[in-house]
Amino acid sequence: MEAFVKDYDKVIKKQRTLETNDPLDRLINIVNEAKDKIRADPSSVSASLSALGKTIKTVSSGISEEHKELQSALSKYSKAIDKKFTGDMIAAINPHAFDNKENILRNTIAMHFIRQGNFEIGDTFAREAGLTLPESMRHKFMEMFEIVEALKANNLEPALEWSTRHRHELEKRSSVLEFKLHRQRYLQLLEANIKEDAIAYAKQNFGYFGTRHTQEIMRLMGCILFFDRIKSSPYADLIAPNANADIQHMFTRDFCSLIGLSCESPLYVSVTVGTQAMPTIIKMASIMKAKKTEWSQQSELPVEINLTDDTKFHSIFACPVSKEQATDENPPMMMACGHVICKESLLKLSRSVPNGRLKCPYCPAESMSSQAKNVYF
Repeated sequence: MEAFVKDYDKVIKKQRTLETNDPLDRLINIVNEAKDKIRADPSSVSASLSALGKTIKTVSSGISEEHKELQSALSKYSKAIDKKFTGDMIAAINPHAFDNKENILRNTIAMHFIRQGNFEIGDTFAREAGLTLPESMRHKFMEMFEIVEALKANNLEPALEWSTRHRHELEKRSSVLEFKLHRQRYLQLLEANIKEDAIAYAKQNFGYFGTRHTQEIMRLMGCILFFDRIKSSPYADLIAPNANADIQHMFTRDFCSLIGLSCESPLYVSVTVGTQAMPTIIKMASIMKAKKTEWSQQSELPVEINLTDDTKFHSIFACPVSKEQATDENPPMMMACGHVICKESLLKLSRSVPNGRLKCPYCPAESMSSQAKNVYF
């Protein structure tokens, strides 16, 4: 990967050089200088135009060389990628995955644009695809992005008003958004060196959160004594540089949760998961092709795909005996000894013993299948 990084750095360096020395600006400056010279001395038109032509030709030639160098670097980088990544993605694609599901895919794409704040693009896509997007959902996301833009500008008031209005729903989800917003507003007042207003703000707003955030409120009040040197104090973590970004993410997550949606767009999650899984699926497809075998199970893959935590939405139990994932029809069952296997494995083990007392696959304990209990994750 080091070779890729070096080639990538070369491309970026040449691109930045072109951006720094904008060729159009250089040409415009040359033409303006010639105009000023002709305006000052009309008798020098011929000489000025002749000199201008030569200068433009020289500059254009230099610009052409610079672009050639950039294109050469891009070409080398592209060839290096093609040479290294030779996997056939076609082998891992199911061309019938969206048969009779076109409207679901189109609706997902349209909602992705809305969820990203690209309302005009989303509306145009929906109109051309013949979709009708719920107007209420559109208005909700418009409200969300207006509040997010205010947060980016360090204006907490719209978010505070929204969180106060939805206090009870947020508390049911154990959200700390409202307190974090009040905390951030209090720190803003301290950073502006308005200590009296900060203390008054704390008295007015922190009381409601006293029982749940006692320790943090105590630290917030104590940090006043050190605020002129807070970066070298025990309270330095209170002014973390990413605090505003964290609040934006927290607000987006809670807002989407209240309207029954995940924080990230389903299209984004699907593409992310597909990208993470693609190398494994390509390798699996090539092995199965070499062995001339096919995978007949429709609802699961024959290999485990390692995903990042932010793309996991529910617990998955794989039976240690059958190696199959638990389902509603085949749920996890905990035996008397505490070990867990799936129901089908439990029934198979119980049928193999005449007295009905089965031995745990993982310890010497024996128990009856009727003693096993369903486990819920």
